[in-house]
This record gives sequence, structure tokens and C-alpha cells, in this order.
Amino acid sequence: MKRRNLLRGALAAGLTAPALAALTAAWTDVDQTLSPDTPQDLADLEAAAENYGYGYHGQAPTRVLADLVTDFTTLRPLLTVPQPAPVQARLFRTAGQMAGMTAIVLHDLGSRRESRAWFATAARAAAESGDHQLHAWVLAREAMVPLNYGAPRAAASLAEQARQAAGTRPTAPAVLAAAVAARAYALNHQSEQARAALEAADALMDRLPESERSDTWLTYGEQKHHVHLSHAFTTLGDTHRARESQERALELSAPTSTMTRTLLTIDGAACAHHDGDTEQACRRTVAALTALPADYCTGLVRRRALDLYEAIPAQHHRERAVRELRDVLVS
Repeated sequence: MKRRNLLRGALAAGLTAPALAALTAAWTDVDQTLSPDTPQDLADLEAAAENYGYGYHGQAPTRVLADLVTDFTTLRPLLTVPQPAPVQARLFRTAGQMAGMTAIVLHDLGSRRESRAWFATAARAAAESGDHQLHAWVLAREAMVPLNYGAPRAAASLAEQARQAAGTRPTAPAVLAAAVAARAYALNHQSEQARAALEAADALMDRLPESERSDTWLTYGEQKHHVHLSHAFTTLGDTHRARESQERALELSAPTSTMTRTLLTIDGAACAHHDGDTEQACRRTVAALTALPADYCTGLVRRRALDLYEAIPAQHHRERAVRELRDVLVS
């Protein structure tokens, strides 16, 4: 509890240097301890990982990050206790899930370097667990770091690795990997590959078992599918299909899904810009950003809004609505 309170305090003001140092120390401690002969008894930690999988639920990302990292570090004192091989595999699987979710929150907050470090730990733990679907999930989620921060080629490469790891069975990681690949190809102006990946994602989604359709970070529900489709179709300029997915995703998103709902709004604004109403696009984005709590106005949300601003031709930058968007982004 003392460590959790200290980490929460460090993160309260955002990802400051002391907070990042604490995160790096936590990652280093566990990453150095992971090895093929690591044992663990983890019923409680498995339950904690499942709970974290339900996402933010209206909590500030920094608070979730502090709690997740603190619980993750409780793995360390248990790693030296010998356990049978099946329990050992469960240890690595839970470590992979928790490290992956820590990386997701760091990605959302815009801390790319730290996110990649935690994804590396997650991939290592997943590989040690022997769970190929978990490994595919980690690779697909990691692909979203370069996807959302300006490196679509790298994102496509990681997403294709995830698709290969997932195989052809209809699993949550397989659908996620195909959807992320589609988004990466769309951003890289490879429309044919993007649409092929979208078709593959839809086909896998149609066959996905109900047990893998819940709305968590570790599974893949209809809401999540339409969030990915929204961004892919928006990027492709298929605004009709994009709006259909945006409307459906918003219908399925809880009121507390602050970040997701904002990203969908920005996708809708980008569609308006594509269809010629740049003023409306800017006003919708400004309204979405100014309504956000401060903890959400960094990282991924800001990056998506900046992508919209950068897509507006320079000759429009003197227009009032465009200037208002710029001012919000630099404030």
C-alpha cells in the first residue's frame, strides 16, 4: 500500500521525471527476474489481471497506471518459489497480460519509449508462457504505438507478425491483428492491402466465439471492432462506412469511455473535413478537446487531433476555426 501511494503521488501531476523513473525501476525489477525457470502461484494475480482488463471505467489513466504497476511488482517476491510447470506457465501468462496492459496505458498517455519497454517485457513473458494467442495480442497491441504516433510501416510489420502468431482460427488476437494491419496500411496509402485486411477482420469477427466478444482489453467485442473500422475507413476516405462504424461504436460505448468516445468524435470530424466542411471539423474537435478532463488531453487524443490539423491545407490556417483548433493543441 505504501508503494502504491508513493507511485500514485508521483503520477498525480502526470508523467513527470520522477514518475517515469519509478515506472522504469518497476519494469527493470520484474524484467530482470523473468527467466525460463521462474515459478509462481498466482490465483490472486490472475483475478487482478482480469479486473484491469476492463479498462479505465472513468478513472484517470495515471491512477490506473499506478495501481497496475504496483500490483505487477508484487509478482517479484513470488518468482523464487518453485512451482510445477503448469503454474509456472500461468505466471508468465499473467505477467504478460499485466505488462501488456501497463504498456497500453503508457501508450494512451503518449509515453512511447516506456510503452515499448513494457511491451518488450510482455512479449518475453508471453513467449515463455507458450501461449501463442497472448503473444499475438501483445504484438498487435504494440503495433498500435507506431500506428498512432507516425510510423505506419513499422505498425504494419508488427501487425503482420501478430497475424502470423495468431494463425487462422477466429480468436480475439487474430481479429485485432487484422484490424490493426488494415489501419496501418490505410495510413501508409496502401488501400488495396487495407481493404483486404478489413475483409479478413470482418470474416474472423463473424466467426469469433461469444466467449471472446466481451468488452475488455484482452478480448474483442463489437464496440472495439467498430472503433478500429472507424479509423481505417476514415483514413481511406470512405466516410459513409466510417460514419456507420462511428455511430455503432458510440451506441456500444459506455458514458465513462471518455477516451474512446473522444477519438470517435475526432474521426467524425476528420470525415467532415474530407467531405469539405473543414470549419465544422475544427469546431467539433475543439469542443471535444475542451470538454475533456486534463488527464485525457495528452498522448493519443492530442495526437489524433493534431493529425486532423496537419491534414488541413496551409491556405486555410488563417481561418478562425482552424486557428482555434491550433490554439487548443498548443495550450
